[in-house]
Amino acid sequence: QAQLVESGGGLVQPGGSLRLSCAASGFRFSIYPMNWYRQAPGEERELVARIASHDFSTNYADSVKGRFTISRDNAKNTVYLQLNSLKPEDTGVYYCNVNRFNISTWGKGTLVTVSS
Repeated sequence: QAQLVESGGGLVQPGGSLRLSCAASGFRFSIYPMNWYRQAPGEERELVARIASHDFSTNYADSVKGRFTISRDNAKNTVYLQLNSLKPEDTGVYYCNVNRFNISTWGKGTLVTVSS
């Protein structure tokens, strides 16, 4: 059974950095694109970043371009999201996601709070 477990969230001041991790298990991680979403309080969940499976090409939401970096380690079945120059509006729960055979698998999320 596919499983995703996020970690690395926390409280950080504006301008600070965090590194989120998502450990995957139960499926062939290396062949699937991986996604990071976030959901701010009272808002809909939005796609933040995506990374392809083989060429590691990436896409980002306009709101995070130049500040966030998605990466993956296929040997460790892990995808990362480096968050730099954090702003209060980056606050939210960050979720790891994979879509396989029209089934979407989500982790439980990790909370990022950006506040002074």
